[in-house]
Amino acid sequence: MKILLPQNLLTFWKKLTSGSTNRKIFGAAMIVGMGTLFVKVAAMFKELVVAWKFGTGDALDAFLIALLVPSFMINVIAGSLKAALIPTYMQVREKQGRKAAENLFCGVTFASIGLLTITTALILFLAPLYLPLIAAGFSQEKLDLTFRLTCAISPLILLSGIQIIWGGVLNAGERFALVAISPILTPMITIIFLLRSETWGSFSLAAGLICGGIAEMTILGVVLKRQGISILPKWYGLNPEFIQVATQYAPTVAASFLMCSAIIIDQSMAAILAPGSVAALSYGNRVVSLPILLITTGLNAAVVPYFSKMIATKDWTGVNHTLKYYLRLIFLTTVPLTAIVIVFSELIVSILFQRGSFTASDTEVVANIQNFYALQIPFYVSALFIVDIIVSLRKNYILIWGSGLNLIANICR
Repeated sequence: MKILLPQNLLTFWKKLTSGSTNRKIFGAAMIVGMGTLFVKVAAMFKELVVAWKFGTGDALDAFLIALLVPSFMINVIAGSLKAALIPTYMQVREKQGRKAAENLFCGVTFASIGLLTITTALILFLAPLYLPLIAAGFSQEKLDLTFRLTCAISPLILLSGIQIIWGGVLNAGERFALVAISPILTPMITIIFLLRSETWGSFSLAAGLICGGIAEMTILGVVLKRQGISILPKWYGLNPEFIQVATQYAPTVAASFLMCSAIIIDQSMAAILAPGSVAALSYGNRVVSLPILLITTGLNAAVVPYFSKMIATKDWTGVNHTLKYYLRLIFLTTVPLTAIVIVFSELIVSILFQRGSFTASDTEVVANIQNFYALQIPFYVSALFIVDIIVSLRKNYILIWGSGLNLIANICR
């Protein structure tokens, strides 16, 4: 019986996740969600070590502000490339074959490396100008530390950009598990640096990010190569497929810029307040971001490839049915979750973070912040699901209007 049990479970899983598109999306989302859960557990252990070593002190404030603009550019530049590439990549693969899709991938990778390199150079060159603006409440010593950390973190832009594009292509080939689990390397490596590098301070966090990024990129590259997909960037000219990606890229960048600007505004406002406010805001989002990431990462990895395939074959009935099904499922699961987080907010924060430099007063502040973050869970998850549908439809210009309204609401609240 013990020998047959795993086989029975595997058979049940195959039946559950095969057949209809809804089942395939569910299966892919579960695989990615489980992988993301392992990653977030590792990340939570990393946060416990960070809280123990830094509390809500100046070193962590400086690191978070230094990471702000590079993270912003990763989301805007690299994330938008993936969103613009994958629907067209799927269409080309369905209609023109694997070789044409691979050529498109290599061409976009070539252009992406150039764009990300220029972006990195601009961030470093302009850092002395923008850092005093977004960290207006920092002392000169704290500001100097922030600049040095920005320089140390900057290679992450290129590394993360390549990871996002390569991971998107692997997901398009229905290789979900590895892409979901590979980010676990970064928090694990960061923990090692935090525990072994006593004199590095917040630079141990930067070292963990860079080394973890290199490790993740290497693994994704090896898997792509084993699947017979060339990872060497190569320019094939401005063919119609590349132009189609570029056409979708511009509105996606604009929408991502507006959407991610809200994060910079929040962090900049926190930097003006009392010391430790940036760190408190970051801790307040940690627990809430876990269910959001588990759900949205799983859905994003599965929805765009499957919806792009349905749209390429003009299966509009399937698109409509799947959209309604998953919107209903999202609200049925996230509304009770939101209530649980709010009711037990202070207990959750105290259990996770209250040790070492993290005091009881820090717990009270972070718990209040966490309550407000929790209110967004159902609406944020459903909004990101709809964004995935819009991306699959290649109607990315719609995202500009939604992101613009979101930014205005964030400033005026």
